[in-house]
Formats: sequence, C-alpha cells, structure tokens
Amino acid sequence: MKRASRPQRSMPARLGRFVAQVAGAAVLLVLLYQAWLFGWVVWYASMPPASTSVMRAELSRLQQKDPGRRLNYQWVDYERISNHLKRAAVAAEDANFLEHGGIDWDAVEKAYAHNRQLAEAAERALARGRQPSSRPMRGGSTITQQVAKNLFLSNSRNYLRKGQEVVITYMIELVMSKRRILELYLNVAEWGEGVFGAEAAARHYFGTSAANLSAYQAARLASMLPRPRFYDRNRGSAYLASRTDRLLRWLPGAAIP
Repeated sequence: MKRASRPQRSMPARLGRFVAQVAGAAVLLVLLYQAWLFGWVVWYASMPPASTSVMRAELSRLQQKDPGRRLNYQWVDYERISNHLKRAAVAAEDANFLEHGGIDWDAVEKAYAHNRQLAEAAERALARGRQPSSRPMRGGSTITQQVAKNLFLSNSRNYLRKGQEVVITYMIELVMSKRRILELYLNVAEWGEGVFGAEAAARHYFGTSAANLSAYQAARLASMLPRPRFYDRNRGSAYLASRTDRLLRWLPGAAIP
C-alpha cells in the first residue's frame, strides 16, 4: 500500500512563514539590545563612565587630524561641583527637571511651535531677499534625555535615534535618582572641542575647579551648552553674554536635587 504523500505548502505559505520567522528574530534582537542597554543603565547608576558614545565619536573626529589627540575629561562627584553650576544647568536646559518623569512634553510642544515660527519667518525673509533671523532653534530635550543621548547614542537627528532616546530616558528615570542624573549630566556634557564635563570645562575656561566656580562663571558655562564648540571658538559672542546675564537672574529660582 502506498503511503499518502504529504501535501506541499504553497509558495505564499512558505514565504509567509519565512517572513514571520525573520520578524520574530528581529523582535528578539531588539529586545536583547534593550536588555543590554538597561544593564548599562543599572551600571551607570553607581559607576562613572570611562567614556560615552558622544565622546568616542568626537575623539574619532579629532584624531582624523591629530592621531595623538586625547579628550579633556575628568569625573568629579556631585559634592565637588559648584551649586551655582547645578542651578545654572537646570535653569538653562531643563527648568522642570525635578517635576517631569524624563520627558517634558509641554517643553517639546513649545519648542516645536517656536521652531516652526522660525522656519516660516526664514522662508518669508528669503522670499523677500533678506537675511533670515539668527535666533537659535529650541531643542526641547530634558537633562535626562541628554544623558541618554550622550551615554549611548549620537548627535545625529533622526526619528529612529529619537525613539531609542525616549526608551533609554525612561530606563534612566526608573533606575536613577534626579541627583545621579544631574551628576552624570554635568560630568559628560560637551563644553568645547574635546572638552567634556564640569571639571574639564572649569579648568579650560577659568583655570579653576568645578567646585570653585562663581555664579557668573557657572552661568557662562551653562549658556554655552547648546553650541559648545561654537562658543569655544567665539567667546566674545554678544548672544553668549546676554544669555549669561539672563541666567544669572534665573539662578536663585532654579531647584536642584
């Protein structure tokens, strides 16, 4: 007696199964990557980073011109950073730092509206043959988001990177205290070409330690944060001076952990 032959799957069925297997493997890889990132977040909750993703990218850029180039970076604990700088950074970058859960959606909405107005004004100016306004764009990123970007991502702007930044931001807020987040931020923020962290910045610009920064010095450093390499080269910028004066007035009202 002949054995009944097993019916062969049609080509569409086989293709569908293959696609499902590939999709399943891709989802598994994404989950494993998120677990790997979460492990590092837990590590950084108590350990200082030897370097960050942004640091490594900047070092690679600098070494293309000077192979022997090294970064100016030195970790200092929270207690060894001037409260003036802590307040200035919060006032400049994230006024609601202690209140939000990682992302300040109101700030994001305001930044979007501001940037859209600037873009529309620039289009009108160009259409009339005029020079567009030099007013800076707003980012809307919180201090926690910037820590996520600096530690693990890059300065590139795309939706995939931004989505990953949101995920890491919530990981950081889940694991770390606000005090630790601010400590990390002030230690890994870029403050000039090859200059990272409060200690290196204080010595680079003022010849002092992060612990001894005055209110004015702290306000000036915080004013540089959106465009540190530019202001490192253009220290006489009128905008930098006016921004520093505004921050000095805001310092007393900035709440820090």
